[in-house]
Amino acid sequence: MKPLIFIFLLPFAAGALGAAQLYRWVDEKGNVEYRDTPPPKTAKKVEERRVVTSTIETSAPSYAVQRAMKDFPVTLWAYDCGEPCANARAHLARRGVPYTEKDPKPDLKAFEKLTGGNGVPVLFVGSTRLTGYLQGDWDNALDSAGYPRTAPPGAAKAAPKPAAEKPDPAAQQAAAPKPPAEGQAQEAPPPPQQPDARPGLPGKK
Repeated sequence: MKPLIFIFLLPFAAGALGAAQLYRWVDEKGNVEYRDTPPPKTAKKVEERRVVTSTIETSAPSYAVQRAMKDFPVTLWAYDCGEPCANARAHLARRGVPYTEKDPKPDLKAFEKLTGGNGVPVLFVGSTRLTGYLQGDWDNALDSAGYPRTAPPGAAKAAPKPAAEKPDPAAQQAAAPKPPAEGQAQEAPPPPQQPDARPGLPGKK
């Protein structure tokens, strides 16, 4: 009887020494994905982290998180806008929220039509839109959707992007205004204007 008990308990012992995984990749449209499931074959710039834990772990998120991801998918519109975008990424990483990040600059007209402006960061939790980073508002929306308050123990967190280098004092005088305070959105830069390539009318200089 003892050998049978040992064989029965062996899978649980193996599970107790399992490793949690977090994947980061870029899809074919240039969107950054953060998931704890393997990326598709078309993914680019795949990054994988393994965290060995002393408790039983599964590669799939909890049922509550899976339900929230299905009913209220999270999308972050952002780019290197400084402190507001860095705080936005850090907030989602701290809570362990799987999300898709999109850059509005390639198609500003579509972004303005979707959000009603051109400021970032913008967070969508399902159909709920939050413009600008406000910790309380973001927590309320994520809580209502059923996302966890904190990341699971031992889970790898996505680090925010480093801040850009500060210009020298001479360049600061001609630099753009400082990033907005918390709760305000940073406007995206306008697209470059195309020169008028229409040919001149005949008989006119």
